[in-house]
Amino acid sequence: MRWDGISEFVYVAEYESFTRAAKELGVSTAQVSRQISALEKRLNIKLLYRTTRKVSLSEEGRVFYQHCRSVLDGLDAAEQAVSNLQSKPQGRIKLTAPVTYGEQQLLPLINDFMLQYRDIEVTAFLSNQKIDLVEGGYDLAIRIGKLNDSTMMAKKLSRRTNFVCAAPTYLDKYGIPHTLDELSQHNCLLGTRDYWHFIETAKGANEEVNKERNLRVAGTVQYNSGHSLVDAALKGLGVVQLPDYYVQKHLASGALVSFLDDYREPDEGIWAVYPHNRHLSPKIRLLVDYLAKRLA
Repeated sequence: MRWDGISEFVYVAEYESFTRAAKELGVSTAQVSRQISALEKRLNIKLLYRTTRKVSLSEEGRVFYQHCRSVLDGLDAAEQAVSNLQSKPQGRIKLTAPVTYGEQQLLPLINDFMLQYRDIEVTAFLSNQKIDLVEGGYDLAIRIGKLNDSTMMAKKLSRRTNFVCAAPTYLDKYGIPHTLDELSQHNCLLGTRDYWHFIETAKGANEEVNKERNLRVAGTVQYNSGHSLVDAALKGLGVVQLPDYYVQKHLASGALVSFLDDYREPDEGIWAVYPHNRHLSPKIRLLVDYLAKRLA
């Protein structure tokens, strides 16, 4: 635990910003804030002064920063020395990922990775269920969306966009919905849930506020297969909401048309997640960096 929060504290001290530190570390701003708060509580010292406009070091924080910076510099040098000894990364990597994203995006990249690093072995288990990494002995997981598990570390690899779309033949016959309420007049092609995610802008006391809305929809089709939903949409059966990796090529070709874009929720993060108390070995770090570069 003595290492927890040190990197986060040093980055915030150097960039004078929680947001910038989170971006450089490849984690969420909330995670940086939690780690530093826990560090201050453990030390029983106020390290940083926070205002809405500025982050600055306390007197104790300045002293602590100088020592932490030296320690991290030494750790970087030690890791580099060990990595140089292991010129050929080797060993087994065990990971898990969502089924469709794993099949379409992740595993092809891992195959390319293994062509470069022949001494690495990979075991991948694709599941849409949230798996306990520690209990299952996994080195890392690829997860999509909001991260709620504070016991895990995370690095952002990419992001995904959800689109609402339909085939031109369907829209020519039934028209294009221009508001969320108009979806009740359309045949919505459902996945495992009977509601879709949107963002609506509402007027607050002094400003406009974006609010999440889970809109219940209905239709004649419900599949637990994104590929089957795409096929149904392409054949003009109805309207569908799916991530970009299902529909992007069909949107580009004109086979599907996107609409209600003003109500689209913000892009969801795609993360490499690993146990908080497990230091990344060179082979795991190599894979995470490889994926981040190619998925960005």
